[in-house]
Amino acid sequence: MIIKILGSGCKNCETLKENTEKTLKETGIEAEIIKVNDLKDVMAYGVMSTPALVIDEKVVSVGKVLKPKEIAKILETYK
Repeated sequence: MIIKILGSGCKNCETLKENTEKTLKETGIEAEIIKVNDLKDVMAYGVMSTPALVIDEKVVSVGKVLKPKEIAKILETYK
């Protein structure tokens, strides 16, 4: 599983990355986390608001910082 955090590197983007890492650790799900900061790359996903969460090339959240429980619920459908 590949998880991408799309954003400019702002505090919200960092928080989403930290929450995602925490979720992976707590659930034992193995995934690679990639931060995507380049604006062209972010816009290629059709994302106009950051942070955004992408799982296996599918945008699953845009414009909000998900809590670990919310991330875990989303990840359950991709296991």
